[in-house]
Amino acid sequence: MAFHLANWPETSPKLNRALTQRQLTMMTIGGAIGVGLFLGSSVTIRLAGPGVILSYLFSAIIALIVAYSVAEMAVTHPVPGSFGVYAQTYLNEWSGFTVRVTYAFVQILAIGAEVTAVAIYFSLWFPTVPQWIWVVGVSVGLIAVNRLHVGNFGEFEYWFAIIKVIAIVSFILVGLGLIFGAGPARAIGFSNLVSHGGFLPSGLKGVGLALSLALTSYMGVEIIGITAGEALQPEKTIPHAMRTVILRLILFYVLSITVMLSMTPWDRMGSGITGSPFVLAFAKVGIPYAAKIMNVVVITAALSSANTNLYTTSRTLFSLSHDGYLSKALSNLGRNGVPYAALMVSAAGMVAAILLAIFVPGRAFLLLYGVAVAGMFFVWSIILLAHLSFRRSIGKDRLAQLPIRLPFSPYPQIAALIALAAIAISTYQVEDLEYSVPSFTAFLLVITVFCWTAKRRNRSKGGTALNALS
Repeated sequence: MAFHLANWPETSPKLNRALTQRQLTMMTIGGAIGVGLFLGSSVTIRLAGPGVILSYLFSAIIALIVAYSVAEMAVTHPVPGSFGVYAQTYLNEWSGFTVRVTYAFVQILAIGAEVTAVAIYFSLWFPTVPQWIWVVGVSVGLIAVNRLHVGNFGEFEYWFAIIKVIAIVSFILVGLGLIFGAGPARAIGFSNLVSHGGFLPSGLKGVGLALSLALTSYMGVEIIGITAGEALQPEKTIPHAMRTVILRLILFYVLSITVMLSMTPWDRMGSGITGSPFVLAFAKVGIPYAAKIMNVVVITAALSSANTNLYTTSRTLFSLSHDGYLSKALSNLGRNGVPYAALMVSAAGMVAAILLAIFVPGRAFLLLYGVAVAGMFFVWSIILLAHLSFRRSIGKDRLAQLPIRLPFSPYPQIAALIALAAIAISTYQVEDLEYSVPSFTAFLLVITVFCWTAKRRNRSKGGTALNALS
């Protein structure tokens, strides 16, 4: 059976197609490389030791499958709402609604976690300044940037992400120089990977437990689908961006973690989230000013990721508003094509971050990031299920014409779904994540009731709950 997405009526508000290929690529990288790598890695290292390298490598494979699944559907249907509309079309209305609400919720929390991370990084230089002051300042700046025309926003984020990429590559090159003894210094080598309890000090169990946070470090690869509604020539820009993004992400994550753990013994990385382990690694090897420079880098990384997440959340809320589930005010656009009301609601995570930074500054990051974990597993699972249905529906001829295809389908999607379920179960054994799945289950029940109520209300008015199907 063939499925078709309806065109938006001419009177509906339209987002501007102004994002170029290079902007799309760097926005995806900018969204995916953030505090999950630079701050969250402190938790994963504590769980698995050097074996965390395997955790990030395995997580990269799952992220690759999800990203290819989104990209296939995005080049076929480059519409606002992205995987929410795909789930609605190829699965059911409940899936389309819940995946979008969950994604918006997860990203709102992620934004809060990112700005909290910035405050933690600033405390290295200004330990007496309360965290909430930094959170407020950063939040105001990010909202101002997101109010720009999408083309200008894309250009700003492009250069923001470029700084981050150059910094990570520099970190890897300097680290490799220290490892192999470039210059007068004695080579560090790779002994730190095996001489402090072995490569797997906590066994394979530690590697498995670290997957819960390692996997969410790649949260953001799905952005490539969300930007499809504002991308120029999506049938060309999306496939190219997809191929370059995934390779870079795997190299950046796996190589940077390997270099960092080779430079500094994993059991000397500290026991809490008080700063970036990347900064600590440079501080330990004694390179003048290197730690301070690296702190600037991780601040830039967190700002870039929060900036992109704020963009994706506002567009998700815009899509939900257009489909009649949220107030129509959220789909109103400013003169420059930006959904201002949706943008302000998306800033709710920053408000939560300010409150947590005031009352529980020591636990604010994990409280925000931990709750988002199970929600992200749900979003990726729905994407994979929608893609399986999408593949069955479009037919062989149309599939052969796609400019990008996930090989060996459906086996990668099925394997990824099983892995996501297993990782979700493992969160019960990770400190501060024990309640992630139960909390999300309660949240899912609440939005399911909301979905059912809205559906009945819309049908009683002679309409439909959603407008994406034709």
